[in-house]
Amino acid sequence: MSGSAAFLCERGNMANLLEYKCPCCGGSLEFNSQAQKMACPYCGNEFDMATLASYDEALNTSQAEDQMNWQSETDDNWSADEVSGMVTYTCKSCGGEIVGDQTLGASSCPFCGNPVVMTGQFSGALRPDLVIPFKLDKEAAKAGLEKHLEGRKLLPKVFKSQNHIDEIKGVYIPFWLFDSDANANIRYSATKERTWSDADYNYTETEYYSVLRSGTLDFDNVPVDGSSTIDNKLMESIEPYDISDAVDFQTAYLSGYFANKYDETAEDCAPIANERIKTSTRAVFRDTVKGYHSVNEEACSISLENAKTRYALYPAWLLSTTWNGQNFLFAMNGQTGKFVGNLPTDKGAYWKYYGIGAGISAAAFNLIAWLMKGSEFGATHVIIACIIALLFGFLPVGIMKSSMTSVRHKVEAQNYIRQDSLNLTVSDDLYLYKKLEKRARPKPSQQ
Repeated sequence: MSGSAAFLCERGNMANLLEYKCPCCGGSLEFNSQAQKMACPYCGNEFDMATLASYDEALNTSQAEDQMNWQSETDDNWSADEVSGMVTYTCKSCGGEIVGDQTLGASSCPFCGNPVVMTGQFSGALRPDLVIPFKLDKEAAKAGLEKHLEGRKLLPKVFKSQNHIDEIKGVYIPFWLFDSDANANIRYSATKERTWSDADYNYTETEYYSVLRSGTLDFDNVPVDGSSTIDNKLMESIEPYDISDAVDFQTAYLSGYFANKYDETAEDCAPIANERIKTSTRAVFRDTVKGYHSVNEEACSISLENAKTRYALYPAWLLSTTWNGQNFLFAMNGQTGKFVGNLPTDKGAYWKYYGIGAGISAAAFNLIAWLMKGSEFGATHVIIACIIALLFGFLPVGIMKSSMTSVRHKVEAQNYIRQDSLNLTVSDDLYLYKKLEKRARPKPSQQ
């Protein structure tokens, strides 16, 4: 048996001998020569040597630190011919920097709507490896915006006008794409329960298990936008893109569109990719643990193999508008048409629909109370019904308000798991011990 277990073995301060800790209560185990097992003098549980050896190995394997490092495959620079007709525009308000050809003549920032100025010839930055060309045009973006605004009862009327429709701009967004094989070692504590009763007691028997899962899961093209100007949540919300439409980059694809320059490197964006890969890996491995009443993750280590990054441009239509001093940025996936953007709430409309909902609820509750109580129906019932109705009034406007938010942080990478890539190399469910609890049944006179 290994003496290096993180929790199972501890070195004594005085005797310089290894102490083996009980998985149940943490007490020091002693060897029972008659049973040829390790026994706990505190809780009475016994463990055979094979069980402790397996538990020891599970502890050591799952306690390793995460290793999530990336290697960039992007090292090409722009050629002189490619940048000769391209200029850089900079927004003095939000700092957004976009690239376009000289014929575009940008006048407003696609990120905040404020004026932009041409700052000179484009230079610097790595050349993209891939580009997904625009599939949807400006008319599709206009239709997407109109549909996005439909049926929003809490939307201020100014947003329903067509004043900002023509300000929709096609922009290529810089993305870092992360490919990797995730190697995971995860340990869970799990229980199974069995209950029964007799004339005097209710019994609950709980079996405790240590569950170990090890293996690999492969991820392809997990995207993280490389622009600090754009909220990551906005770009995550218009995912996924279909990488099968990606082609080798050529400057011809930029004609008629803007391209946002990246200002965050692959190293800067790696923590976001790591979080998404780790979250999805843990979820997939957790789904392999079945047949238990409770399962809790105790330790997890994930390392990346064949981890590589590439630089790509993805198409998006952007519309920025300001209302009550606050900027609202909308985005549509230029490949799939998915449209997102948080909308402002008209406070007057909010309280109007709250009053309608509360009024209808009050009338309904009072009617029900009157029908149920008959002649006993009085002022107390009216007050109670109105209080309940006031609370229920928030339900419909709460639903309306939640529909105004479509931009959300994405913490997983489920869409980028390579099909049928899960490979479990270890799938051990180790039985540890069981506990029996009994409780006296209430006597008939106590029921």
